[in-house]
Amino acid sequence: MPEPDDILDLAAQTRARGEPFAIATVVRTVSVTAAKAGAKAVLLADGTISAGWIGGGCARGAVLKAAAEAIRDGQPRLVSIQPENLLEMQQVHSGELRDGVSYARNMCPSQGTMDVFVEPVLPRPHLTVLGASPVAAALADIAHRMGFFVTVCAPASDHSAFSVADRLVDGFEPPKDGARHCFVVIATQGRGDGTALKAVLGMETRYTGFVGSRKKFAAMRRDLEAEGLDVRSMDGMRSPAGLDLGSITPDEIAFSIVAEMIEIRRRGQRNT
Repeated sequence: MPEPDDILDLAAQTRARGEPFAIATVVRTVSVTAAKAGAKAVLLADGTISAGWIGGGCARGAVLKAAAEAIRDGQPRLVSIQPENLLEMQQVHSGELRDGVSYARNMCPSQGTMDVFVEPVLPRPHLTVLGASPVAAALADIAHRMGFFVTVCAPASDHSAFSVADRLVDGFEPPKDGARHCFVVIATQGRGDGTALKAVLGMETRYTGFVGSRKKFAAMRRDLEAEGLDVRSMDGMRSPAGLDLGSITPDEIAFSIVAEMIEIRRRGQRNT
C-alpha cells in the first residue's frame, strides 16, 4: 500500500493539472475489514482509483459512487458501510442519507463496518478576461479574490493595468493549451471589441459575457455576420454582462459580473 505522503503528493500533482478528484480516507473500522483506519485513495472523476487503497469490492462501489457525487456537487460525504443486520438495527436502508451520513451495505462475508470520509478537490474556476479597460482590471482583481484562476488577454503594453492576474497573454487570443476557459468576459470597451469577439466565437464555456449595451452588442453581431462569420454562439452570450444591480462604476460593474458567475458556478450546490 502506498505511503500517505505518496498519496498526498499524487493529489497535489492531480490538482496542479486542473483535474477534479476526491480523496477517500478510512476513518473508522469495526471487526474484520480489508482496509484499516488511515488508509487513503485518490479517486478520479471517471470512477477510477488513481492510487491508494480503501478495501476490496465490498467497499469500493459505495465509495466510488460517493466520490462521483462529491465531485459533481462539491460537497464532502461520510459513507458508513455496514452489514445488513446492523443497518436493520439502526432502521436505515442501504443508500439512505441520515444526519449527514450515507449508508451502504457490506456484502462481504467478513461483515465488518468501515466509515470513509470522501472529500472533493475541485480545480479553481477559470476566468479569461479580454481587454484592459477599468472594468477588466477590476474584474481580474475581484475574481481572483473570489478564488478564480484569472487569465488576462490584452496587448502587452496594457498589462501594467492589472495588479492581479495568474496569467497574462499578449493579444486577445485565449491560449489553446488545454486550459479550461469556464468563464469568459469581453471587457474591451471600445478597444478591440470586434477582435475579441471573433476570438471567442464558438468557444465552449459555462459563461461568456460582454461588457456593453444590448444595442452595441446587436450592432457588433450584425457586423460580424456581414463578414461571413458564424455568430450563432453569440445567442448564449450575456450582454450586458453581470447581474442587474444598478451598477455604474467599473468596480460595481465588475462586482455584478463576478456575482453572476458565482451564481452560475454554485447553482445546484446548496441544499435549501
